[in-house]
Amino acid sequence: MITAWSFFAFLLIFVGIGLSSVFANKHHSSDYYLASNSVKPWLVGLSAVATNNSGYMFIGVIGYTYTVGLSAFWMMVGWIAGDFIASSFVHRRLRRMTSDTGEVSYIGVLSNWGGNKRIAYQRMAAIVSLTLLLAYAGAQLLAGSKALEVLFGWPSWMGAVAGAFLVALYCLAGGIRASIWTDAAQSIVMISAMAILLWVAVANLGGMGATVDQLQAVPDYMNWFPEDLAFPGLFGAVLFAVGWLFAGMSVVGQPHVMVRFMTLSDGDSMGRARFWYYTWFTAFYIMATSVGLLSKLYLPDIGSFDAELALPTMAQELLPPVMVGLILAGIFAATLSTADSLILSSSAAFTHDLLPQNVERPLLIKLATLFVTLFALAWALLSAQSVFAMVVMAWSGLASFFVPLLVVLIFGGRPGTILSLAMAFTGLLTALLWRYFDLHNMIYEGLPGMVSGVLCYLFFRGIGRVPAVAEKI
Repeated sequence: MITAWSFFAFLLIFVGIGLSSVFANKHHSSDYYLASNSVKPWLVGLSAVATNNSGYMFIGVIGYTYTVGLSAFWMMVGWIAGDFIASSFVHRRLRRMTSDTGEVSYIGVLSNWGGNKRIAYQRMAAIVSLTLLLAYAGAQLLAGSKALEVLFGWPSWMGAVAGAFLVALYCLAGGIRASIWTDAAQSIVMISAMAILLWVAVANLGGMGATVDQLQAVPDYMNWFPEDLAFPGLFGAVLFAVGWLFAGMSVVGQPHVMVRFMTLSDGDSMGRARFWYYTWFTAFYIMATSVGLLSKLYLPDIGSFDAELALPTMAQELLPPVMVGLILAGIFAATLSTADSLILSSSAAFTHDLLPQNVERPLLIKLATLFVTLFALAWALLSAQSVFAMVVMAWSGLASFFVPLLVVLIFGGRPGTILSLAMAFTGLLTALLWRYFDLHNMIYEGLPGMVSGVLCYLFFRGIGRVPAVAEKI
């Protein structure tokens, strides 16, 4: 009972913060989707962290680390390094182009970059984006439902419905401002919850030295590289790490994360926003992966146990009821912080990228938000995939579709509609085929997806005549 009261108390705080944003609402689409470009750097950084470090981190990464062991750290190193490299080239230019184009969506900015209008690309990108973003949002609602399943014994559908209701509630109240404000609060709870559990877990095992000794005693668990590498030796190890580097680079193809940086009040403050983002991101990821390792010691016999429930199960075993409520609130908050971002990006894709005329009336925009929330809920209820698999699939698909064009635009290329679509679908189809043929166990599918999209541009530029047509259309 104490755990439940603690959980609901923290959740009520988050919802209250989101609902309070209604008093700052200016009732137009630019405010609903971009908070009128008025968000401070620290809020941008913490919001982007919460959106990126979602139920995927609490549920997916910890479950993955539980399964594979120490080699999961390469995912962390590659992801953060790739994210940092990509942001060094993209974030400032994207924020500046947001102001230049006057667009309110990530797709809109790409489609109108440099004054070129790619209308057909914008429509097709909206369809692809909606499909993948809603799958991603469904994964977040599913992750939240797993937390409530452990806490209350609820069936998974009840947790997903509760999450969808709360997300819709504060998104309708304040749009992206509500999302950013709650994200910042959730970031603090998320990192606090993880730090507390990590500290207690290590202390109960007898300290750092004793913990390391016990982990090393688990057969093959503390190998730096997994045993089932696609290629033996150093080459396979490098390929494994590079795959996760490209997974981190994929962040610039995620509309729901990039829109946070588009809301920044001043493009010259991007350095401060990135400082908050990477400091918080690195600390949280290290702790999450460490907790994943320790869960193997506390839950050694997996049996029918779902590895993605390692964190809430471990919290119930180690912590007093009040702190269990905090941990579970952190998990649930993490899923909401990403689900609301995905739903708002989906709503923007529908109202400003897919339809022939932009929807500007606040009531219609909010109805669109409610509509996509229901679709995300349906996806969560009908999906049979794990949170980790759903997130990686959506993440790599979005990156493979958007990153090739974004990279070309950043470095001065100006492909027209036909070539932009060719690049996007080459990347996406390559990633999907890579996963279909089960090659993602060899290397993350976003790498061949993004590379093939860029190669498509270079090929058509090289042969000359086809891009000449494509640049004009």
